[in-house]
Amino acid sequence: MLGAAKSGKTTLSETMLFEAGIINRRGTVEEKNTVSDFHKIEQERGGSVYATPLHLDWRDYKINVIDTPGMDDFMGEIVSSVRVADTCVMVLNAQYGVEVGTELIWNYVDTFRKPTILVVNQLEHPKANFENSVESAKESFGNAVTVMQYPLKTGEGFNAIIDLLKMTMYRFPAGGGKPEKLPIPEAEKAKADQLHNELVEKAAENDEELMELYFEKGNLDEDELRQGLKIGMLKHQVFPVFCVSAKQNMGSGRLMGFIDNVAPGAYEMLPEHTVDGKIVECNPEKPTSLFVFKTSIEPYLGKLTYFKVCSGEVSVGMDLVNAQNGGTERITQLFITDGNKRETVQKLVAGDIGATIKLKSTETNQTLHQKDFEVAFEPMEFPEPRVRTALVAETKNDEDKLSEVIKELHAEDPTLQIEYSNELKQLILSGQGELHFSATQWRLANVYNLKVRFEDPRIPYRETIRKQASANYRHKKQSGGAGQFAEVSMTILPYFEGMADPSDFNIRGKEVVDLAWGGKLVFYNCIVGGVIDARFMPSILKGVMEKMEEGPMTHSRARDICVLVHDGKMHPVDSNDISFKIAGLQAFRQAFMAADPKLLEPVYDLEVLAPEEVVGEVMTDLQTRRAMIMGIDSKNQYQVINARVPLAELKDYSSSLKSNTQGRASFKTRFAEYAPVPVDLQKQLISKNELVEA
Repeated sequence: MLGAAKSGKTTLSETMLFEAGIINRRGTVEEKNTVSDFHKIEQERGGSVYATPLHLDWRDYKINVIDTPGMDDFMGEIVSSVRVADTCVMVLNAQYGVEVGTELIWNYVDTFRKPTILVVNQLEHPKANFENSVESAKESFGNAVTVMQYPLKTGEGFNAIIDLLKMTMYRFPAGGGKPEKLPIPEAEKAKADQLHNELVEKAAENDEELMELYFEKGNLDEDELRQGLKIGMLKHQVFPVFCVSAKQNMGSGRLMGFIDNVAPGAYEMLPEHTVDGKIVECNPEKPTSLFVFKTSIEPYLGKLTYFKVCSGEVSVGMDLVNAQNGGTERITQLFITDGNKRETVQKLVAGDIGATIKLKSTETNQTLHQKDFEVAFEPMEFPEPRVRTALVAETKNDEDKLSEVIKELHAEDPTLQIEYSNELKQLILSGQGELHFSATQWRLANVYNLKVRFEDPRIPYRETIRKQASANYRHKKQSGGAGQFAEVSMTILPYFEGMADPSDFNIRGKEVVDLAWGGKLVFYNCIVGGVIDARFMPSILKGVMEKMEEGPMTHSRARDICVLVHDGKMHPVDSNDISFKIAGLQAFRQAFMAADPKLLEPVYDLEVLAPEEVVGEVMTDLQTRRAMIMGIDSKNQYQVINARVPLAELKDYSSSLKSNTQGRASFKTRFAEYAPVPVDLQKQLISKNELVEA
């Protein structure tokens, strides 16, 4: 169950469970009592944060449902759900049609080539517009969008649907439920016939035999239509459109009937692909294989592992091998779940969704298989992080516990990434947006009882030079006994890719260092006459590298510099490695500060997807962030704004964009380059660093 925020996915899932008799009373998001939004954080914020597996039986046909979040901050939950779904139900809000959130989710549906049903929901809303919703779907998803139903009227009087497959009108009683089947009104017959003919043509064009039948008869019967629609859905060339009012319980039964009768089942889907190019059919007679798509850490229960049975059957007591690490896992319990309710079962078969507990070494994105059936399914690719923050534990006890807790959070949500940055001296958490961080902070405080502050992460600036400069430094220390002595003269100059070796120095040796943080250091030995013994050159380089790791201006890392050591002195007794390391460091520092030093900042490519009516707000905000607009393109009914923005200016961009566009825009970022910091900002940063040192 997919769709943008507030499209009604959770309400539709709840209504389907009710219609199927799984629950005897429908909960609501407002009353915080729906089956799928059972986590306290979801109830507090009034929306889904996690993908929640559910199940129902409709006319002796089991349907697994996964209710997903609508905000792109929780895209990891959406990706994993799409990966294991056989058919995707994309819910559209009848007020808006295809929204930015819908577009983002569609990218993954399209990547996985999943059969898709479009459901126009909230047709009872006064501003509902079915025709506009369908038109926006066609603009976004193409001519595969195929109307199966249309409402007799929308708004507060919505209570009837014209079904073009059965050529029947369904009229619902007040309060919804089982509809009355009626003939199509005379006033609607011409429109219904036209749309029915379009449906027939769409079904016929996906199969040569059906196309021949259509040419012979001029029509297709209901069974032939179902066959053609199924073939078209499997080919990703038919996206049927249905009408519902989930809130008023109208239309869900017909939708479930279509999923039962027409939508491709697990055994009809294309085979799974393995990492080595093999295919595995979804067949209960084949050896057993499972794909783990979700992990949840539940209080009092521990790790709950959700999987799809890709082939064969899995039963309690079975031993399976982890394809990624070779470990053996014993399946001690099996569940099918509905929110926080778990029903124990003895076995599950190919195509089914289930869960188990107490797996020792199996994580999301891994494969379990029978010992004699070695397969590893293609892993999911999760979106790259878009925002980052620094974590600071309030106490030493919390700090010790935090690293283990973060591992658990990453196991649950692979789009949360954590690392300690030696450069920034901060624990950096990366994720999808401010809401993503807000949910994480809530869990740390309320589930793990950790007091953790989220702070602005430091910016990984770089230091470099723009001109040639020279320096000489003598290190001399005498304190009784053996002393320390070294003198180093060096010249430094900017490095650029492809540059020739300097011609005005007698080069005796050259070492090119590819810096771990980007850029290069080229170190030349230009000593003549033996004034510095060759055995001390590594120590001078070590001193230079030490200062490059904490640059002279702001303690940021330095890059793209050539160092030429061309003169110096040594003492037969007092010269040693530490002396030349110190002399090399200090000579480099002095030369660096005389070489017109320049601070560089990380700059990111930013892509914003937004409706045309909010582009002005997006552009205004970007102008305040030192952004360089690279271009504006169109994508369906949206505008794509491409810009380059300094990382320092992307602070709070996620929440700012949501605020400025009422949540109707989304963005993604990618590192582009290091670029010079403006002169006034460089002065501020240097002054700030000097104050800290003082």
